[in-house]
Amino acid sequence: MEWFIYFQEKCMPTYRELLVQRETLEQQIAEARQAEVASAIAQAKQLIAEYGLTAADCGFRGAAMLAGKTRTTVATKFRGPNGESWSGRGKAPNWLTSLEGQGRHRDEFLVSR
Repeated sequence: MEWFIYFQEKCMPTYRELLVQRETLEQQIAEARQAEVASAIAQAKQLIAEYGLTAADCGFRGAAMLAGKTRTTVATKFRGPNGESWSGRGKAPNWLTSLEGQGRHRDEFLVSR
């Protein structure tokens, strides 16, 4: 049994030593990833320039959607007593919620169509 204790003390790293090794490995992993990502970005940029690719060509959905569509305004659905307007989409504006808090009803401010 003495040889096992000797082996543990001399050959097996301690908990603190293992933590230091882990920290060193994590740092090396982060550095390696950073280097590889930089290389991948440079390679992608080179290919994009070489072939004249666009974001849509690469399958980036958001860029393709924005490139092909323009925003349209939504018609006013509610108009306040001081000329405020709201489309009825999203959170109700403060002017409408405060009027509702005073006992008024949202339907009073509907714009006739």
